[in-house]
Amino acid sequence: MAKDKANRPKARLPRGFADRHPGEIRRVADMMETIRRVYERWGFEPVETPLIEFADALGKFLPDADRPNEGVFAFQDDDEQWLSLRYDLTAPLARMVAENFQNVPRPYKSYRAGWVFRNEKPGPGRFRQFMQFDADIVGAASPLADAEICMMAADTMEALGFGPNEYAIRVNSRRVLDGVLTEIGLPEADPRRLTVLRAIDKADKFPLPEIAKLLGPGREDESGDFTKGAGLDEGQAATVLALLDPTQEPRLSEDLITIGETVKAAGYDSIVIDPSVVRGLEYYTGAVFEAELKFEVQDEKGRPVRFGSVGGGGRYDGLVGRFISQDVPATGFSVGVSRLAAALAARETAGAAVRGPVIVTVMDRDNVARYHEMTAKLRAALNRDGAVVPVEMYIGDSGFKAQMKYADRRGAPCVIIQGADERAAGKVQIKDLAAGKEAAREIEDRAEWVAARPAQVEVDADIETIAAAVRAILT
Repeated sequence: MAKDKANRPKARLPRGFADRHPGEIRRVADMMETIRRVYERWGFEPVETPLIEFADALGKFLPDADRPNEGVFAFQDDDEQWLSLRYDLTAPLARMVAENFQNVPRPYKSYRAGWVFRNEKPGPGRFRQFMQFDADIVGAASPLADAEICMMAADTMEALGFGPNEYAIRVNSRRVLDGVLTEIGLPEADPRRLTVLRAIDKADKFPLPEIAKLLGPGREDESGDFTKGAGLDEGQAATVLALLDPTQEPRLSEDLITIGETVKAAGYDSIVIDPSVVRGLEYYTGAVFEAELKFEVQDEKGRPVRFGSVGGGGRYDGLVGRFISQDVPATGFSVGVSRLAAALAARETAGAAVRGPVIVTVMDRDNVARYHEMTAKLRAALNRDGAVVPVEMYIGDSGFKAQMKYADRRGAPCVIIQGADERAAGKVQIKDLAAGKEAAREIEDRAEWVAARPAQVEVDADIETIAAAVRAILT
């Protein structure tokens, strides 16, 4: 019995969350399998941590001891300890390594994928639940580990179909940035350091004169909005701008020199040193890197847009050491799964639109067992030798017209039709739905359509013949 309207719950999604549909799920699964194969080739092994951790183990968004839920989704267990949904995959890895420190090999090379949660204000392209795919090396202090992560990230982009001119792995070092801030007289406690770093981070969007405004008194954009500047004097600003000026000799730290020499010797031209890369101001301790897509696509209004960053990471030598009485070096890289999948869809490197199942229609409900048998045999024939071709029998109660509408909504490439006349003649009809739509555009009236039966063929009813005809349509 239907619930009273006043007590009926409203079907609605919480803000910042999204339902996922077949095309996206399949595209992401294919993409993640490609990434997994690359990581495995580099010797990384899978590991999985739970969605929930003790809140103090995450340690990032915890301003209040009595209510640690700023930035994370937190709740108290029955023993009054605070638990939180993980906000990334790195903090749980640090906890796991620290808890099993005597048992994990070092360097410890692992990868993991999963959902993470941020209790933050959602916005366009900004969700409270999203998926990450991480790879990390724990226990290696050498910049060679950072170089390996960058080269593996480049291999990942290539494996996903991006050409060497379509992406870049941009690399910088917090040691360079911290050195410049110290040189211009900004100690660690100076709040202007953050404003300067944010200005540097805008160097890929604004020309240097606009960055100079952000370093000085501030900048007003085209809409009239004003961004307060760092208030540096001309000499201080000049030092920062020299770091970003491509005509100046680049400022390099020892780790950047090693990374640059290593990737150059290995032939990775898409890995470049870029002083504008700024990430995780309280998180990273050395090299930082970002995977950027350089090509343009059109948005829903036809305007050119760039996807920009689809992943990033860096060295975080202090994270594991929070749990144990020794420093443990670590470096890693995280792929933004949803953003990268959207880029793949826009580039059509993930293939054409996801194809639905071959549909076996039911024309005679007194012979449903025959249709089941045909469906099972056709599914087996089409899925030999590792092929993946979904085949299903229509199991609803509707007639032929509704069955065709169902097949169309499912994106079926073709339907199998066998009524009493076809069965008596040992035949089946196979309708190519995509070709049928194209042909139907050129047919002016129903009589012509019925006579032409666009993109519909009749074949013998044995399974191998049906399978061969379906394969011809699929190719």
